[in-house]
This record gives sequence, C-alpha cells and structure tokens, in this order.
Amino acid sequence: MVVDFVTQFAKMLSFEPEKVKSEVVAHDDFDEIVIWAKKSDVGRIIGKDGSMVKAIKTVISGCRAKEDKNYKITVKILDE
Repeated sequence: MVVDFVTQFAKMLSFEPEKVKSEVVAHDDFDEIVIWAKKSDVGRIIGKDGSMVKAIKTVISGCRAKEDKNYKITVKILDE
C-alpha cells in the first residue's frame, strides 16, 4: 500500500512517469523504499530543499502507526 502510494506520487511529479520504478529493501528495523527515476526527474521528486520528499514522509508516517513499520525513502538516478 505505502509503496504503491509513493510510486504513484513520484510518477505524478515526473516528466516521464513510465520510467519511474520503485522497490522495497527490507532491513531489520525498517523498510527502505527506493525510487528510481531519470536524472531530469530526480530533482522534481526531491523538491526544493527536500520539500516533496518531506511531504511524502509526512503522509506515510500515518501508515507507520497502522502497519507498525518504519520506512525510509531513497531516490536514485536510473541509468540508461
């Protein structure tokens, strides 16, 4: 549920939504959501001073209480 939300949100922000992908990397204490996007879209997803990523983290913090999981979001550049 959280991964789908983060992926759709990132796609709405990007110029090339078909290139945006995400994956979940499970760690002991948290799940890391990795968003892969083209270099031209990474800045849009992160936002000025990280404002967009902070907004995403705020929204998914409510899911943390419901699912009893911690999440970390990482945005990486898709190599093409």
